[in-house]
Amino acid sequence: MALASCLLLPLLLLATGASGIVSSLPSAAVQSLVRKRKSSSGQLPFAAHFFPQQIDHFNFRPDSSRVFYQKYLLNASFWDKGPSHSAPIFVYTGNEGNIEWFAENTGFMLDIAPRFNALLLFIEHRFYGDSKPFGKDSYKSAETLGYLTSTQALADYAVLIRSLKQNLSAEASPVVVFGGSYGGMLAAWFRLKYPHVAIGALSSSAPILQFDDIVPWSSFYDGVSQDYKEQFIIMQVRLGMTPYWAMSSTDESANCFEVIKESWDQLMTTAAKGGMLQLTKKFKACKTIQSVYSVRDWLWTAFTYTAMVDYPTPANFLMPLPAYPVKEMCSIIDGFPTGVDKLTKVFSAASLYYNYSGTHSCFDIENDSDPHGLNGWGWQACTEMVMPMTCSNESMFPPSSYSYEAFEDQCKAKVLKNISSSIIALVAPLGAHHVDLRFARKDDPNWVKEQREAEIKIIQGWVDQYYRDSKEPSRQTQMPCPAAAVINNSRRASSVAAQAASSEWEIVSLHPSASARGRRRTTGPGLGGGGARKMMMEEHGRAMAIGLLSLTGGVEISWTGSTEG
Repeated sequence: MALASCLLLPLLLLATGASGIVSSLPSAAVQSLVRKRKSSSGQLPFAAHFFPQQIDHFNFRPDSSRVFYQKYLLNASFWDKGPSHSAPIFVYTGNEGNIEWFAENTGFMLDIAPRFNALLLFIEHRFYGDSKPFGKDSYKSAETLGYLTSTQALADYAVLIRSLKQNLSAEASPVVVFGGSYGGMLAAWFRLKYPHVAIGALSSSAPILQFDDIVPWSSFYDGVSQDYKEQFIIMQVRLGMTPYWAMSSTDESANCFEVIKESWDQLMTTAAKGGMLQLTKKFKACKTIQSVYSVRDWLWTAFTYTAMVDYPTPANFLMPLPAYPVKEMCSIIDGFPTGVDKLTKVFSAASLYYNYSGTHSCFDIENDSDPHGLNGWGWQACTEMVMPMTCSNESMFPPSSYSYEAFEDQCKAKVLKNISSSIIALVAPLGAHHVDLRFARKDDPNWVKEQREAEIKIIQGWVDQYYRDSKEPSRQTQMPCPAAAVINNSRRASSVAAQAASSEWEIVSLHPSASARGRRRTTGPGLGGGGARKMMMEEHGRAMAIGLLSLTGGVEISWTGSTEG
């Protein structure tokens, strides 16, 4: 079994080359300190600002006080008029990319801002977008990249939020943090590390448990594979024709799964016979393909990311795609007549991901691009975000194992059910990658609408509790501080909508595309000094966890599940 042959994809988008090493690209120059613009979708007007941020929050070296300018976006259209503000501030904890990209794809915050009269704040992560501390030299060496850590980023957010509240006369405004994928991990961690700054966190599609031996390493790619294998029954469930508990017992879309699974051998066989020119022609490459692994990665990326963004409505997050793109891919594969070779089928299916708009006559298969400024993720993936992933024999991808040593050489989660009365799981059996954070649409399915309404009720509970505590200071040391995380998807879990009337919650929303098979357990030290409560989450079906919300008092977690950002 090959070591670490599964593609090491970042939490969002950056595909690696055959070597798995992410190359650095020049950074964009820091622009004017303030500028007005609108999103490409025209739905999210905001003002862009730059905050003078300290490079090092934890050390006292001579260069620790160096300042760089960190970008943030503001939308005050719905905020109370002041001059002293008390309405909430909703903060998005930026991911590994340009902050505009996340603002344009997190319409949930804009949709609910009028209900809360909330100020919207999107903060760009250091070393991404226009927030590069050393300009074009930010990725030059370990000496500069050493400042690219999640702990430094969390401190950035805390400092910026506190400064903004002071300067805007908003000390009385409660703060709720939001995030999806890696940004969701940051939101959950921010609530835990800075509970005096944020009253709650909504963390969607965040693989906070995808470390070490906490979850099965094959969970993510097993889940992706199941999406293709069971696509027929999945669509029946979406149409209300079949209960979702029946999804694990059918192979009615096995052809789609089998074609993809068997195509890898055919690809390698073709290349071994000297067929690089044949592959260049079959995959419509703009230039002659030099490595078969480039083609493998190109296909792998298409199938993986399409499963992640299998949204119920058309979207343009990673690529322009139709509603339910996995169904469309399988329809392409299943639509070929008998006798057509598998490489033709998988190329046609992958073309849906890369060319749904029909604008490309050929593909730059060996030309890695970085349209969203994600090139710093390679450093983070190798230094602190080490998330082991393997491909099992049940996967449609070539089987592989994982080796920390091999990964080191290369570089030179879910919560599935209620775990207490205050940590609630919102289950979305048919979800997709932080779909709950996207703009609301008229054609959204009812389960998406219901999940968002449940999240809104939870956030309202945090805000109401904050204002009650503000009026009764003596209660502040007695009441537990709520916080939340979202986890989008599970094949089977009990309904928790009826519990949405509780005033002390943490959200967990579930997304589809991972599997939890068997049982694993991990425990952590108590947090918050409130004693230790042991919590166990066990799931034997297929599920994908995405987030952790707040922990009040001491906590030990036992958990099963997995995801990739």
